[in-house]
Amino acid sequence: MEKKFVLGTMTVELAIPTLTCLLGEGPHWDDKEQKLLFVDILANTVYKWDSVKDKLESVTLEDTVGAVVPCKKGGYMVGLGRSVAHLDWSSQKVTKIHEIPLNGTKNKFNDAKCDPAGRFWTGSMGHQISNNPNMFEPEKGELYCLDIDGTLHKRVEKVSISNGLVWTQDKRTMYYIDSVPGQVYGFDYDIDTGAKSVPNRRVIIDYNNFDDADSMGLPDGMTSDVDGNLWIASWGFGKIMCFDPLSGKKLRTIQIPAMRTTSCCFGGKNLDELYVTSARQGASDEELAAYPMSGSTFKVTGLGVKGLPANVYEG
Repeated sequence: MEKKFVLGTMTVELAIPTLTCLLGEGPHWDDKEQKLLFVDILANTVYKWDSVKDKLESVTLEDTVGAVVPCKKGGYMVGLGRSVAHLDWSSQKVTKIHEIPLNGTKNKFNDAKCDPAGRFWTGSMGHQISNNPNMFEPEKGELYCLDIDGTLHKRVEKVSISNGLVWTQDKRTMYYIDSVPGQVYGFDYDIDTGAKSVPNRRVIIDYNNFDDADSMGLPDGMTSDVDGNLWIASWGFGKIMCFDPLSGKKLRTIQIPAMRTTSCCFGGKNLDELYVTSARQGASDEELAAYPMSGSTFKVTGLGVKGLPANVYEG
């Protein structure tokens, strides 16, 4: 099985050939430790990969885990089921900090990121409908912010599948994805009071408005580069797409050999490597035969762009 694909100046390859995830998600490059963090939501597992030593560590928790972000004071923040929790890696001790209400459904946390002030933002999603792995209760999710003083605030309601979060370098705009309507939203952002409100919601990118919308899939996790462009994983069509958030134009498309791409982040010593997570969940036998690397974590090099250091929780 071919494990490296060269496309012009760009190369797509398996980052961790020994691991396949049911639902890989939430990649975060730990700039301090120079390690890649990510989760397998359905395996309830948090992973830490040392790219230099090619060493993979993991901790398995008691519930689904939607995301992992380092804490400045040590340990990691995780979205654990319906709880925001702290994970101590060495002892594997989990301390639950807040639990969100059921809201009439079996909702759970999904993606998460920290803003430039070090607040932990994480969103929830509704329960899976019947046995269809791609159908979830609509508008049952919400977006929350855990402030650095430990208080939890609900900031957005009626979300279907809460996903990617990015802040602009001037700290004046927050971008946010709700996957089901296929839209990326922009909110005005005040870094000093960001946990209190996110006003002026508007649609920045609408997947439904593109000529090739039928082959774009659903927007999932995202990251940004030093030029302010957004890199978004496309669930269902094996793509990472780059957009200019100011014009809404699609700039580039990177094909990944796994249809269910979930998220991406820039990493490596120079932050010029793009790491991409993917899933096997819900794939048919035919899909797995065509894309046997589904569920793998990929590394894309030669893009000619760099990312920014990821924010950590300051609380």
